[in-house]
Amino acid sequence: MNAMVEFEPRARRVALPARGGEMAVLDFGPPDRSVDVVFSHANGFNARTYRTILSPLGGVLRILAVDMRGHGASTLPTVVEGRDGWTEFREDLLALLAAETDGPVVLAGHSMGGTSSLLAAAAQPERVKALALFDPVIFALGMEHSDMTDNPLADGALRRRATFPNKAAVVEAYTGRGAFRTWSPAQLADYVEAGFRETDDGEVTLTCTPAWESSNFRTHNYDPWAAFRATRCPVRILRAEIGSTARLDDGQAELEATGRFHIDVIPGTSHFLPMERPELVREALAEVAR
Repeated sequence: MNAMVEFEPRARRVALPARGGEMAVLDFGPPDRSVDVVFSHANGFNARTYRTILSPLGGVLRILAVDMRGHGASTLPTVVEGRDGWTEFREDLLALLAAETDGPVVLAGHSMGGTSSLLAAAAQPERVKALALFDPVIFALGMEHSDMTDNPLADGALRRRATFPNKAAVVEAYTGRGAFRTWSPAQLADYVEAGFRETDDGEVTLTCTPAWESSNFRTHNYDPWAAFRATRCPVRILRAEIGSTARLDDGQAELEATGRFHIDVIPGTSHFLPMERPELVREALAEVAR
C-alpha cells in the first residue's frame, strides 16, 4: 500500500448491556463504510497504543480498535476473584460484533488481543472473514488450559508503579526502558495518553490496574489448539523471533496442512513486533481484508 496518510480515529463508546458496561473503541476510516477489521490490544495496553500503526489504513479500511475489558476507557466490570479468564474477552468481542458489524469481518490483535480474537472466531466462525494474529499467546501442545500460579509476569505486574505526578513524568520514566525500548516516541505517548487517567488529587494512575493486568497473566482457561481447529477462516500469524509467546512449533505442521494457515517468523523482532514492524502489520491486515 503506497503513499498512505494517517487518518485520525473517532473515539466512541459502544453499549454492551449484556456484558455489564460500555466498550470504548477508536473508529478508523469512513463512518458510512461497514466495519472491515476489529483489532484488540495486548494485556496492559489500549487501543490508542496502536494508533500510528492502524491510522494509515483509514483511507481504505474501516477499523475498530477496542479497549478490552479493564483497559483504557472501557467500563466493563473487572472482578479478579473467581473470574472465567480470557473467555470474558471472547464474549465481549462477540457482543461488539453483534452490535457494530453487519457481516463477517477480520478479527486481529496483538498478544492477548490476538488470542481473544482466535477464541471469538472459534466460537462463532460465521462472523469472521479472517484472522490476523501478531505474536498471540499460544501455549505449547500439552499445556492447553494452563493457569500459571508461578508466573514472573504476573508478579511483575503487581509491582508496577501505578501513580505518577503527570503523564509527562510517565513518558520520561518509560522512555528507552523495559518493554518500551523498541517503541517510537509517538507509540509511547499514545500508550500513556490512554493508559493513564487523572486522579482526584491531580496525579495520574493506570487505567489497567496492576491487579487486573496480573490476573490476565495468571488466569487463562482456554485451549488455543481446540480453537484453531474450530476456526473456518484463513489465519495469518506473524511471530516474533525473540521471546515469542506463540509456541506453535510442535503443532505448526498440523495447522499448515489445512491450507488455511500462513505463519511467518519476523527476523529481529521481539514480542512487541507490531511496534517494531508496523508496516508488516498493515500489509497483513490489508491482505486478509481484501
